[in-house]
Amino acid sequence: MTQTFIPGKDAALEDSIARFQQKLLDLGFHIEEASWLNPVPNVWSVHIRDKECALCFTNGKGATKKAALASALGEYFERLSTNYFFADFWLGETVANGPFVHYPNEKWFPLTENDDVPEGLLDARLRAFYDPENELTGSQLIDLQSGNEVRGVCGLPFTRQSDNQTVYIPMNIIGNLYVSNGMSAGNTRHEARVQGLSEVFERYVKNRIIAESISLPEIPAEVMARYPAVMESIATLEAEGFPIFAYDGSLGGKYPVICVVLFNPANGTCFASFGAHPDFGVALERTVTELLQGRGLKDLDVFNPPTFDDEEVAEHTNLETHFIDSSGLISWDLFKQDADYPFADWSFSGTTEDEFATLMAIFAAEDKEVYIADYEHLGVYACRIIVPGMSDIYPAEDLWLANNNMGSHLREILLSLPGSAWNKEDYLNLIEQLDDEGFDDFTRVRELLGLATGADNGWYTLRIGELKAMLALAGGDLEQALIWTEWTMEFNSSVFSPTRANYYRCLQTLLLLSQEEARQPLQYLNAFIKMYSAEAVEAASAALSGEAAFYGLPTVDCDLLAFPAHQSLLKAYEKLQRAKAAYWLK
Repeated sequence: MTQTFIPGKDAALEDSIARFQQKLLDLGFHIEEASWLNPVPNVWSVHIRDKECALCFTNGKGATKKAALASALGEYFERLSTNYFFADFWLGETVANGPFVHYPNEKWFPLTENDDVPEGLLDARLRAFYDPENELTGSQLIDLQSGNEVRGVCGLPFTRQSDNQTVYIPMNIIGNLYVSNGMSAGNTRHEARVQGLSEVFERYVKNRIIAESISLPEIPAEVMARYPAVMESIATLEAEGFPIFAYDGSLGGKYPVICVVLFNPANGTCFASFGAHPDFGVALERTVTELLQGRGLKDLDVFNPPTFDDEEVAEHTNLETHFIDSSGLISWDLFKQDADYPFADWSFSGTTEDEFATLMAIFAAEDKEVYIADYEHLGVYACRIIVPGMSDIYPAEDLWLANNNMGSHLREILLSLPGSAWNKEDYLNLIEQLDDEGFDDFTRVRELLGLATGADNGWYTLRIGELKAMLALAGGDLEQALIWTEWTMEFNSSVFSPTRANYYRCLQTLLLLSQEEARQPLQYLNAFIKMYSAEAVEAASAALSGEAAFYGLPTVDCDLLAFPAHQSLLKAYEKLQRAKAAYWLK
């Protein structure tokens, strides 16, 4: 068999693919290649997923088909090893009370009487970074996955690289502030760590360039000529009508970062892609392949025009959008003729061990502490790297403002609503509670509760605003029910099934009619049935009377058996738990 080696990798692509695929099978994961894209020469991307759990999927990119598949499989191990596939979900009572929730080497810190952050969590530097005013509480740090206040705060061990000391970082902080940034898997420890550190630099520098509207130097033609495969990809894009700018994003040779921008003159928009690696050529190739990962040439019309509004560009919500799908705003200043930095023909490359040391030296020069958690329980090395002040995707204030555990205390109450028979005022009191606790009306209830509901029921599209309509109906407040029904129709109907959208049109009509005291409802029944169907009229009438206000929401028990999608997720997690238990027993 031919052996294909590419820069930055410590094994042949063929060996990596065969090893990763066999390990997944050994663990009980059956992966399929769901879709491939090759929109221009030397740019491939692939979407792979678990046949039994569609929520477990990754995308890979590369200059060849094999490189893209190895990339996707590596990312799959990265997300399995770090539990990232399960980061947004409650794992249920069985896992929450099992021998361990996340890893056998986790440590639980019981909540204190005054709800201070328990001693033994974080180090002094981290405490000062996350909680400078000493306002954080222990209960704010309960992890979403277990929601187990009796056990307390779950801390995961990280090694502080400056002195190799173990520091326990709450899973809650990891999930809320870092999401997937700094995670990596690879053929060797150093290869994976270099990739993880490069990703931290990529996103940190990307945010700086975008937020500060920095003007970057173009990569000279003679430097680009060293990379003919990349030049062929760019030439094809330009021939298709997409002008390309290739920039040195190193900010004067300081960071191993490249930026490539695609213009779409057909609609006046642009898209900036960033990539990082100690090897200039690898960083450039990654940036170009990232530009088209999961996208065909027909998918390049969904971005924004450049802007002169630098304040809007610098807003945190814009930077979050860039992290999610790169569709945020870019300043025209990026393209200024006179760059803010000179071009640097940089190279930080060497063996992966050398590259790791070089990248760590950059962090040390910036006085940034690096914390690394290593994971080898799946037979493939993976890691999660945290660099407070550089790798944060969300600000520390989100622990107060948008903590992913904010709805955990409501889970049992909300799931019980479809089968409930409370006093009317209790339903209306719940609306008040949702208001008092500051929940955004647009928040999806399934995300608030950490549920994989599947798309075939009303829980999937249910937002807080729609829930308020249902609660008002159950509480007999038809005036308030009409307000929230109309809110639902305005802001949520685009994602409804035709049946659900029709139900809400019917419900709105019945609510409006209920305000017309002089009119006799039975006079309109025949017309309503012809307009909306007998089923919709019956369902809306039952909601109006408060008899069945929670339309399309199946009753859910504490084991979530009503949600097959969540069950498939838990089955996937069981496979991981078995592998962890076996590894840590050694």
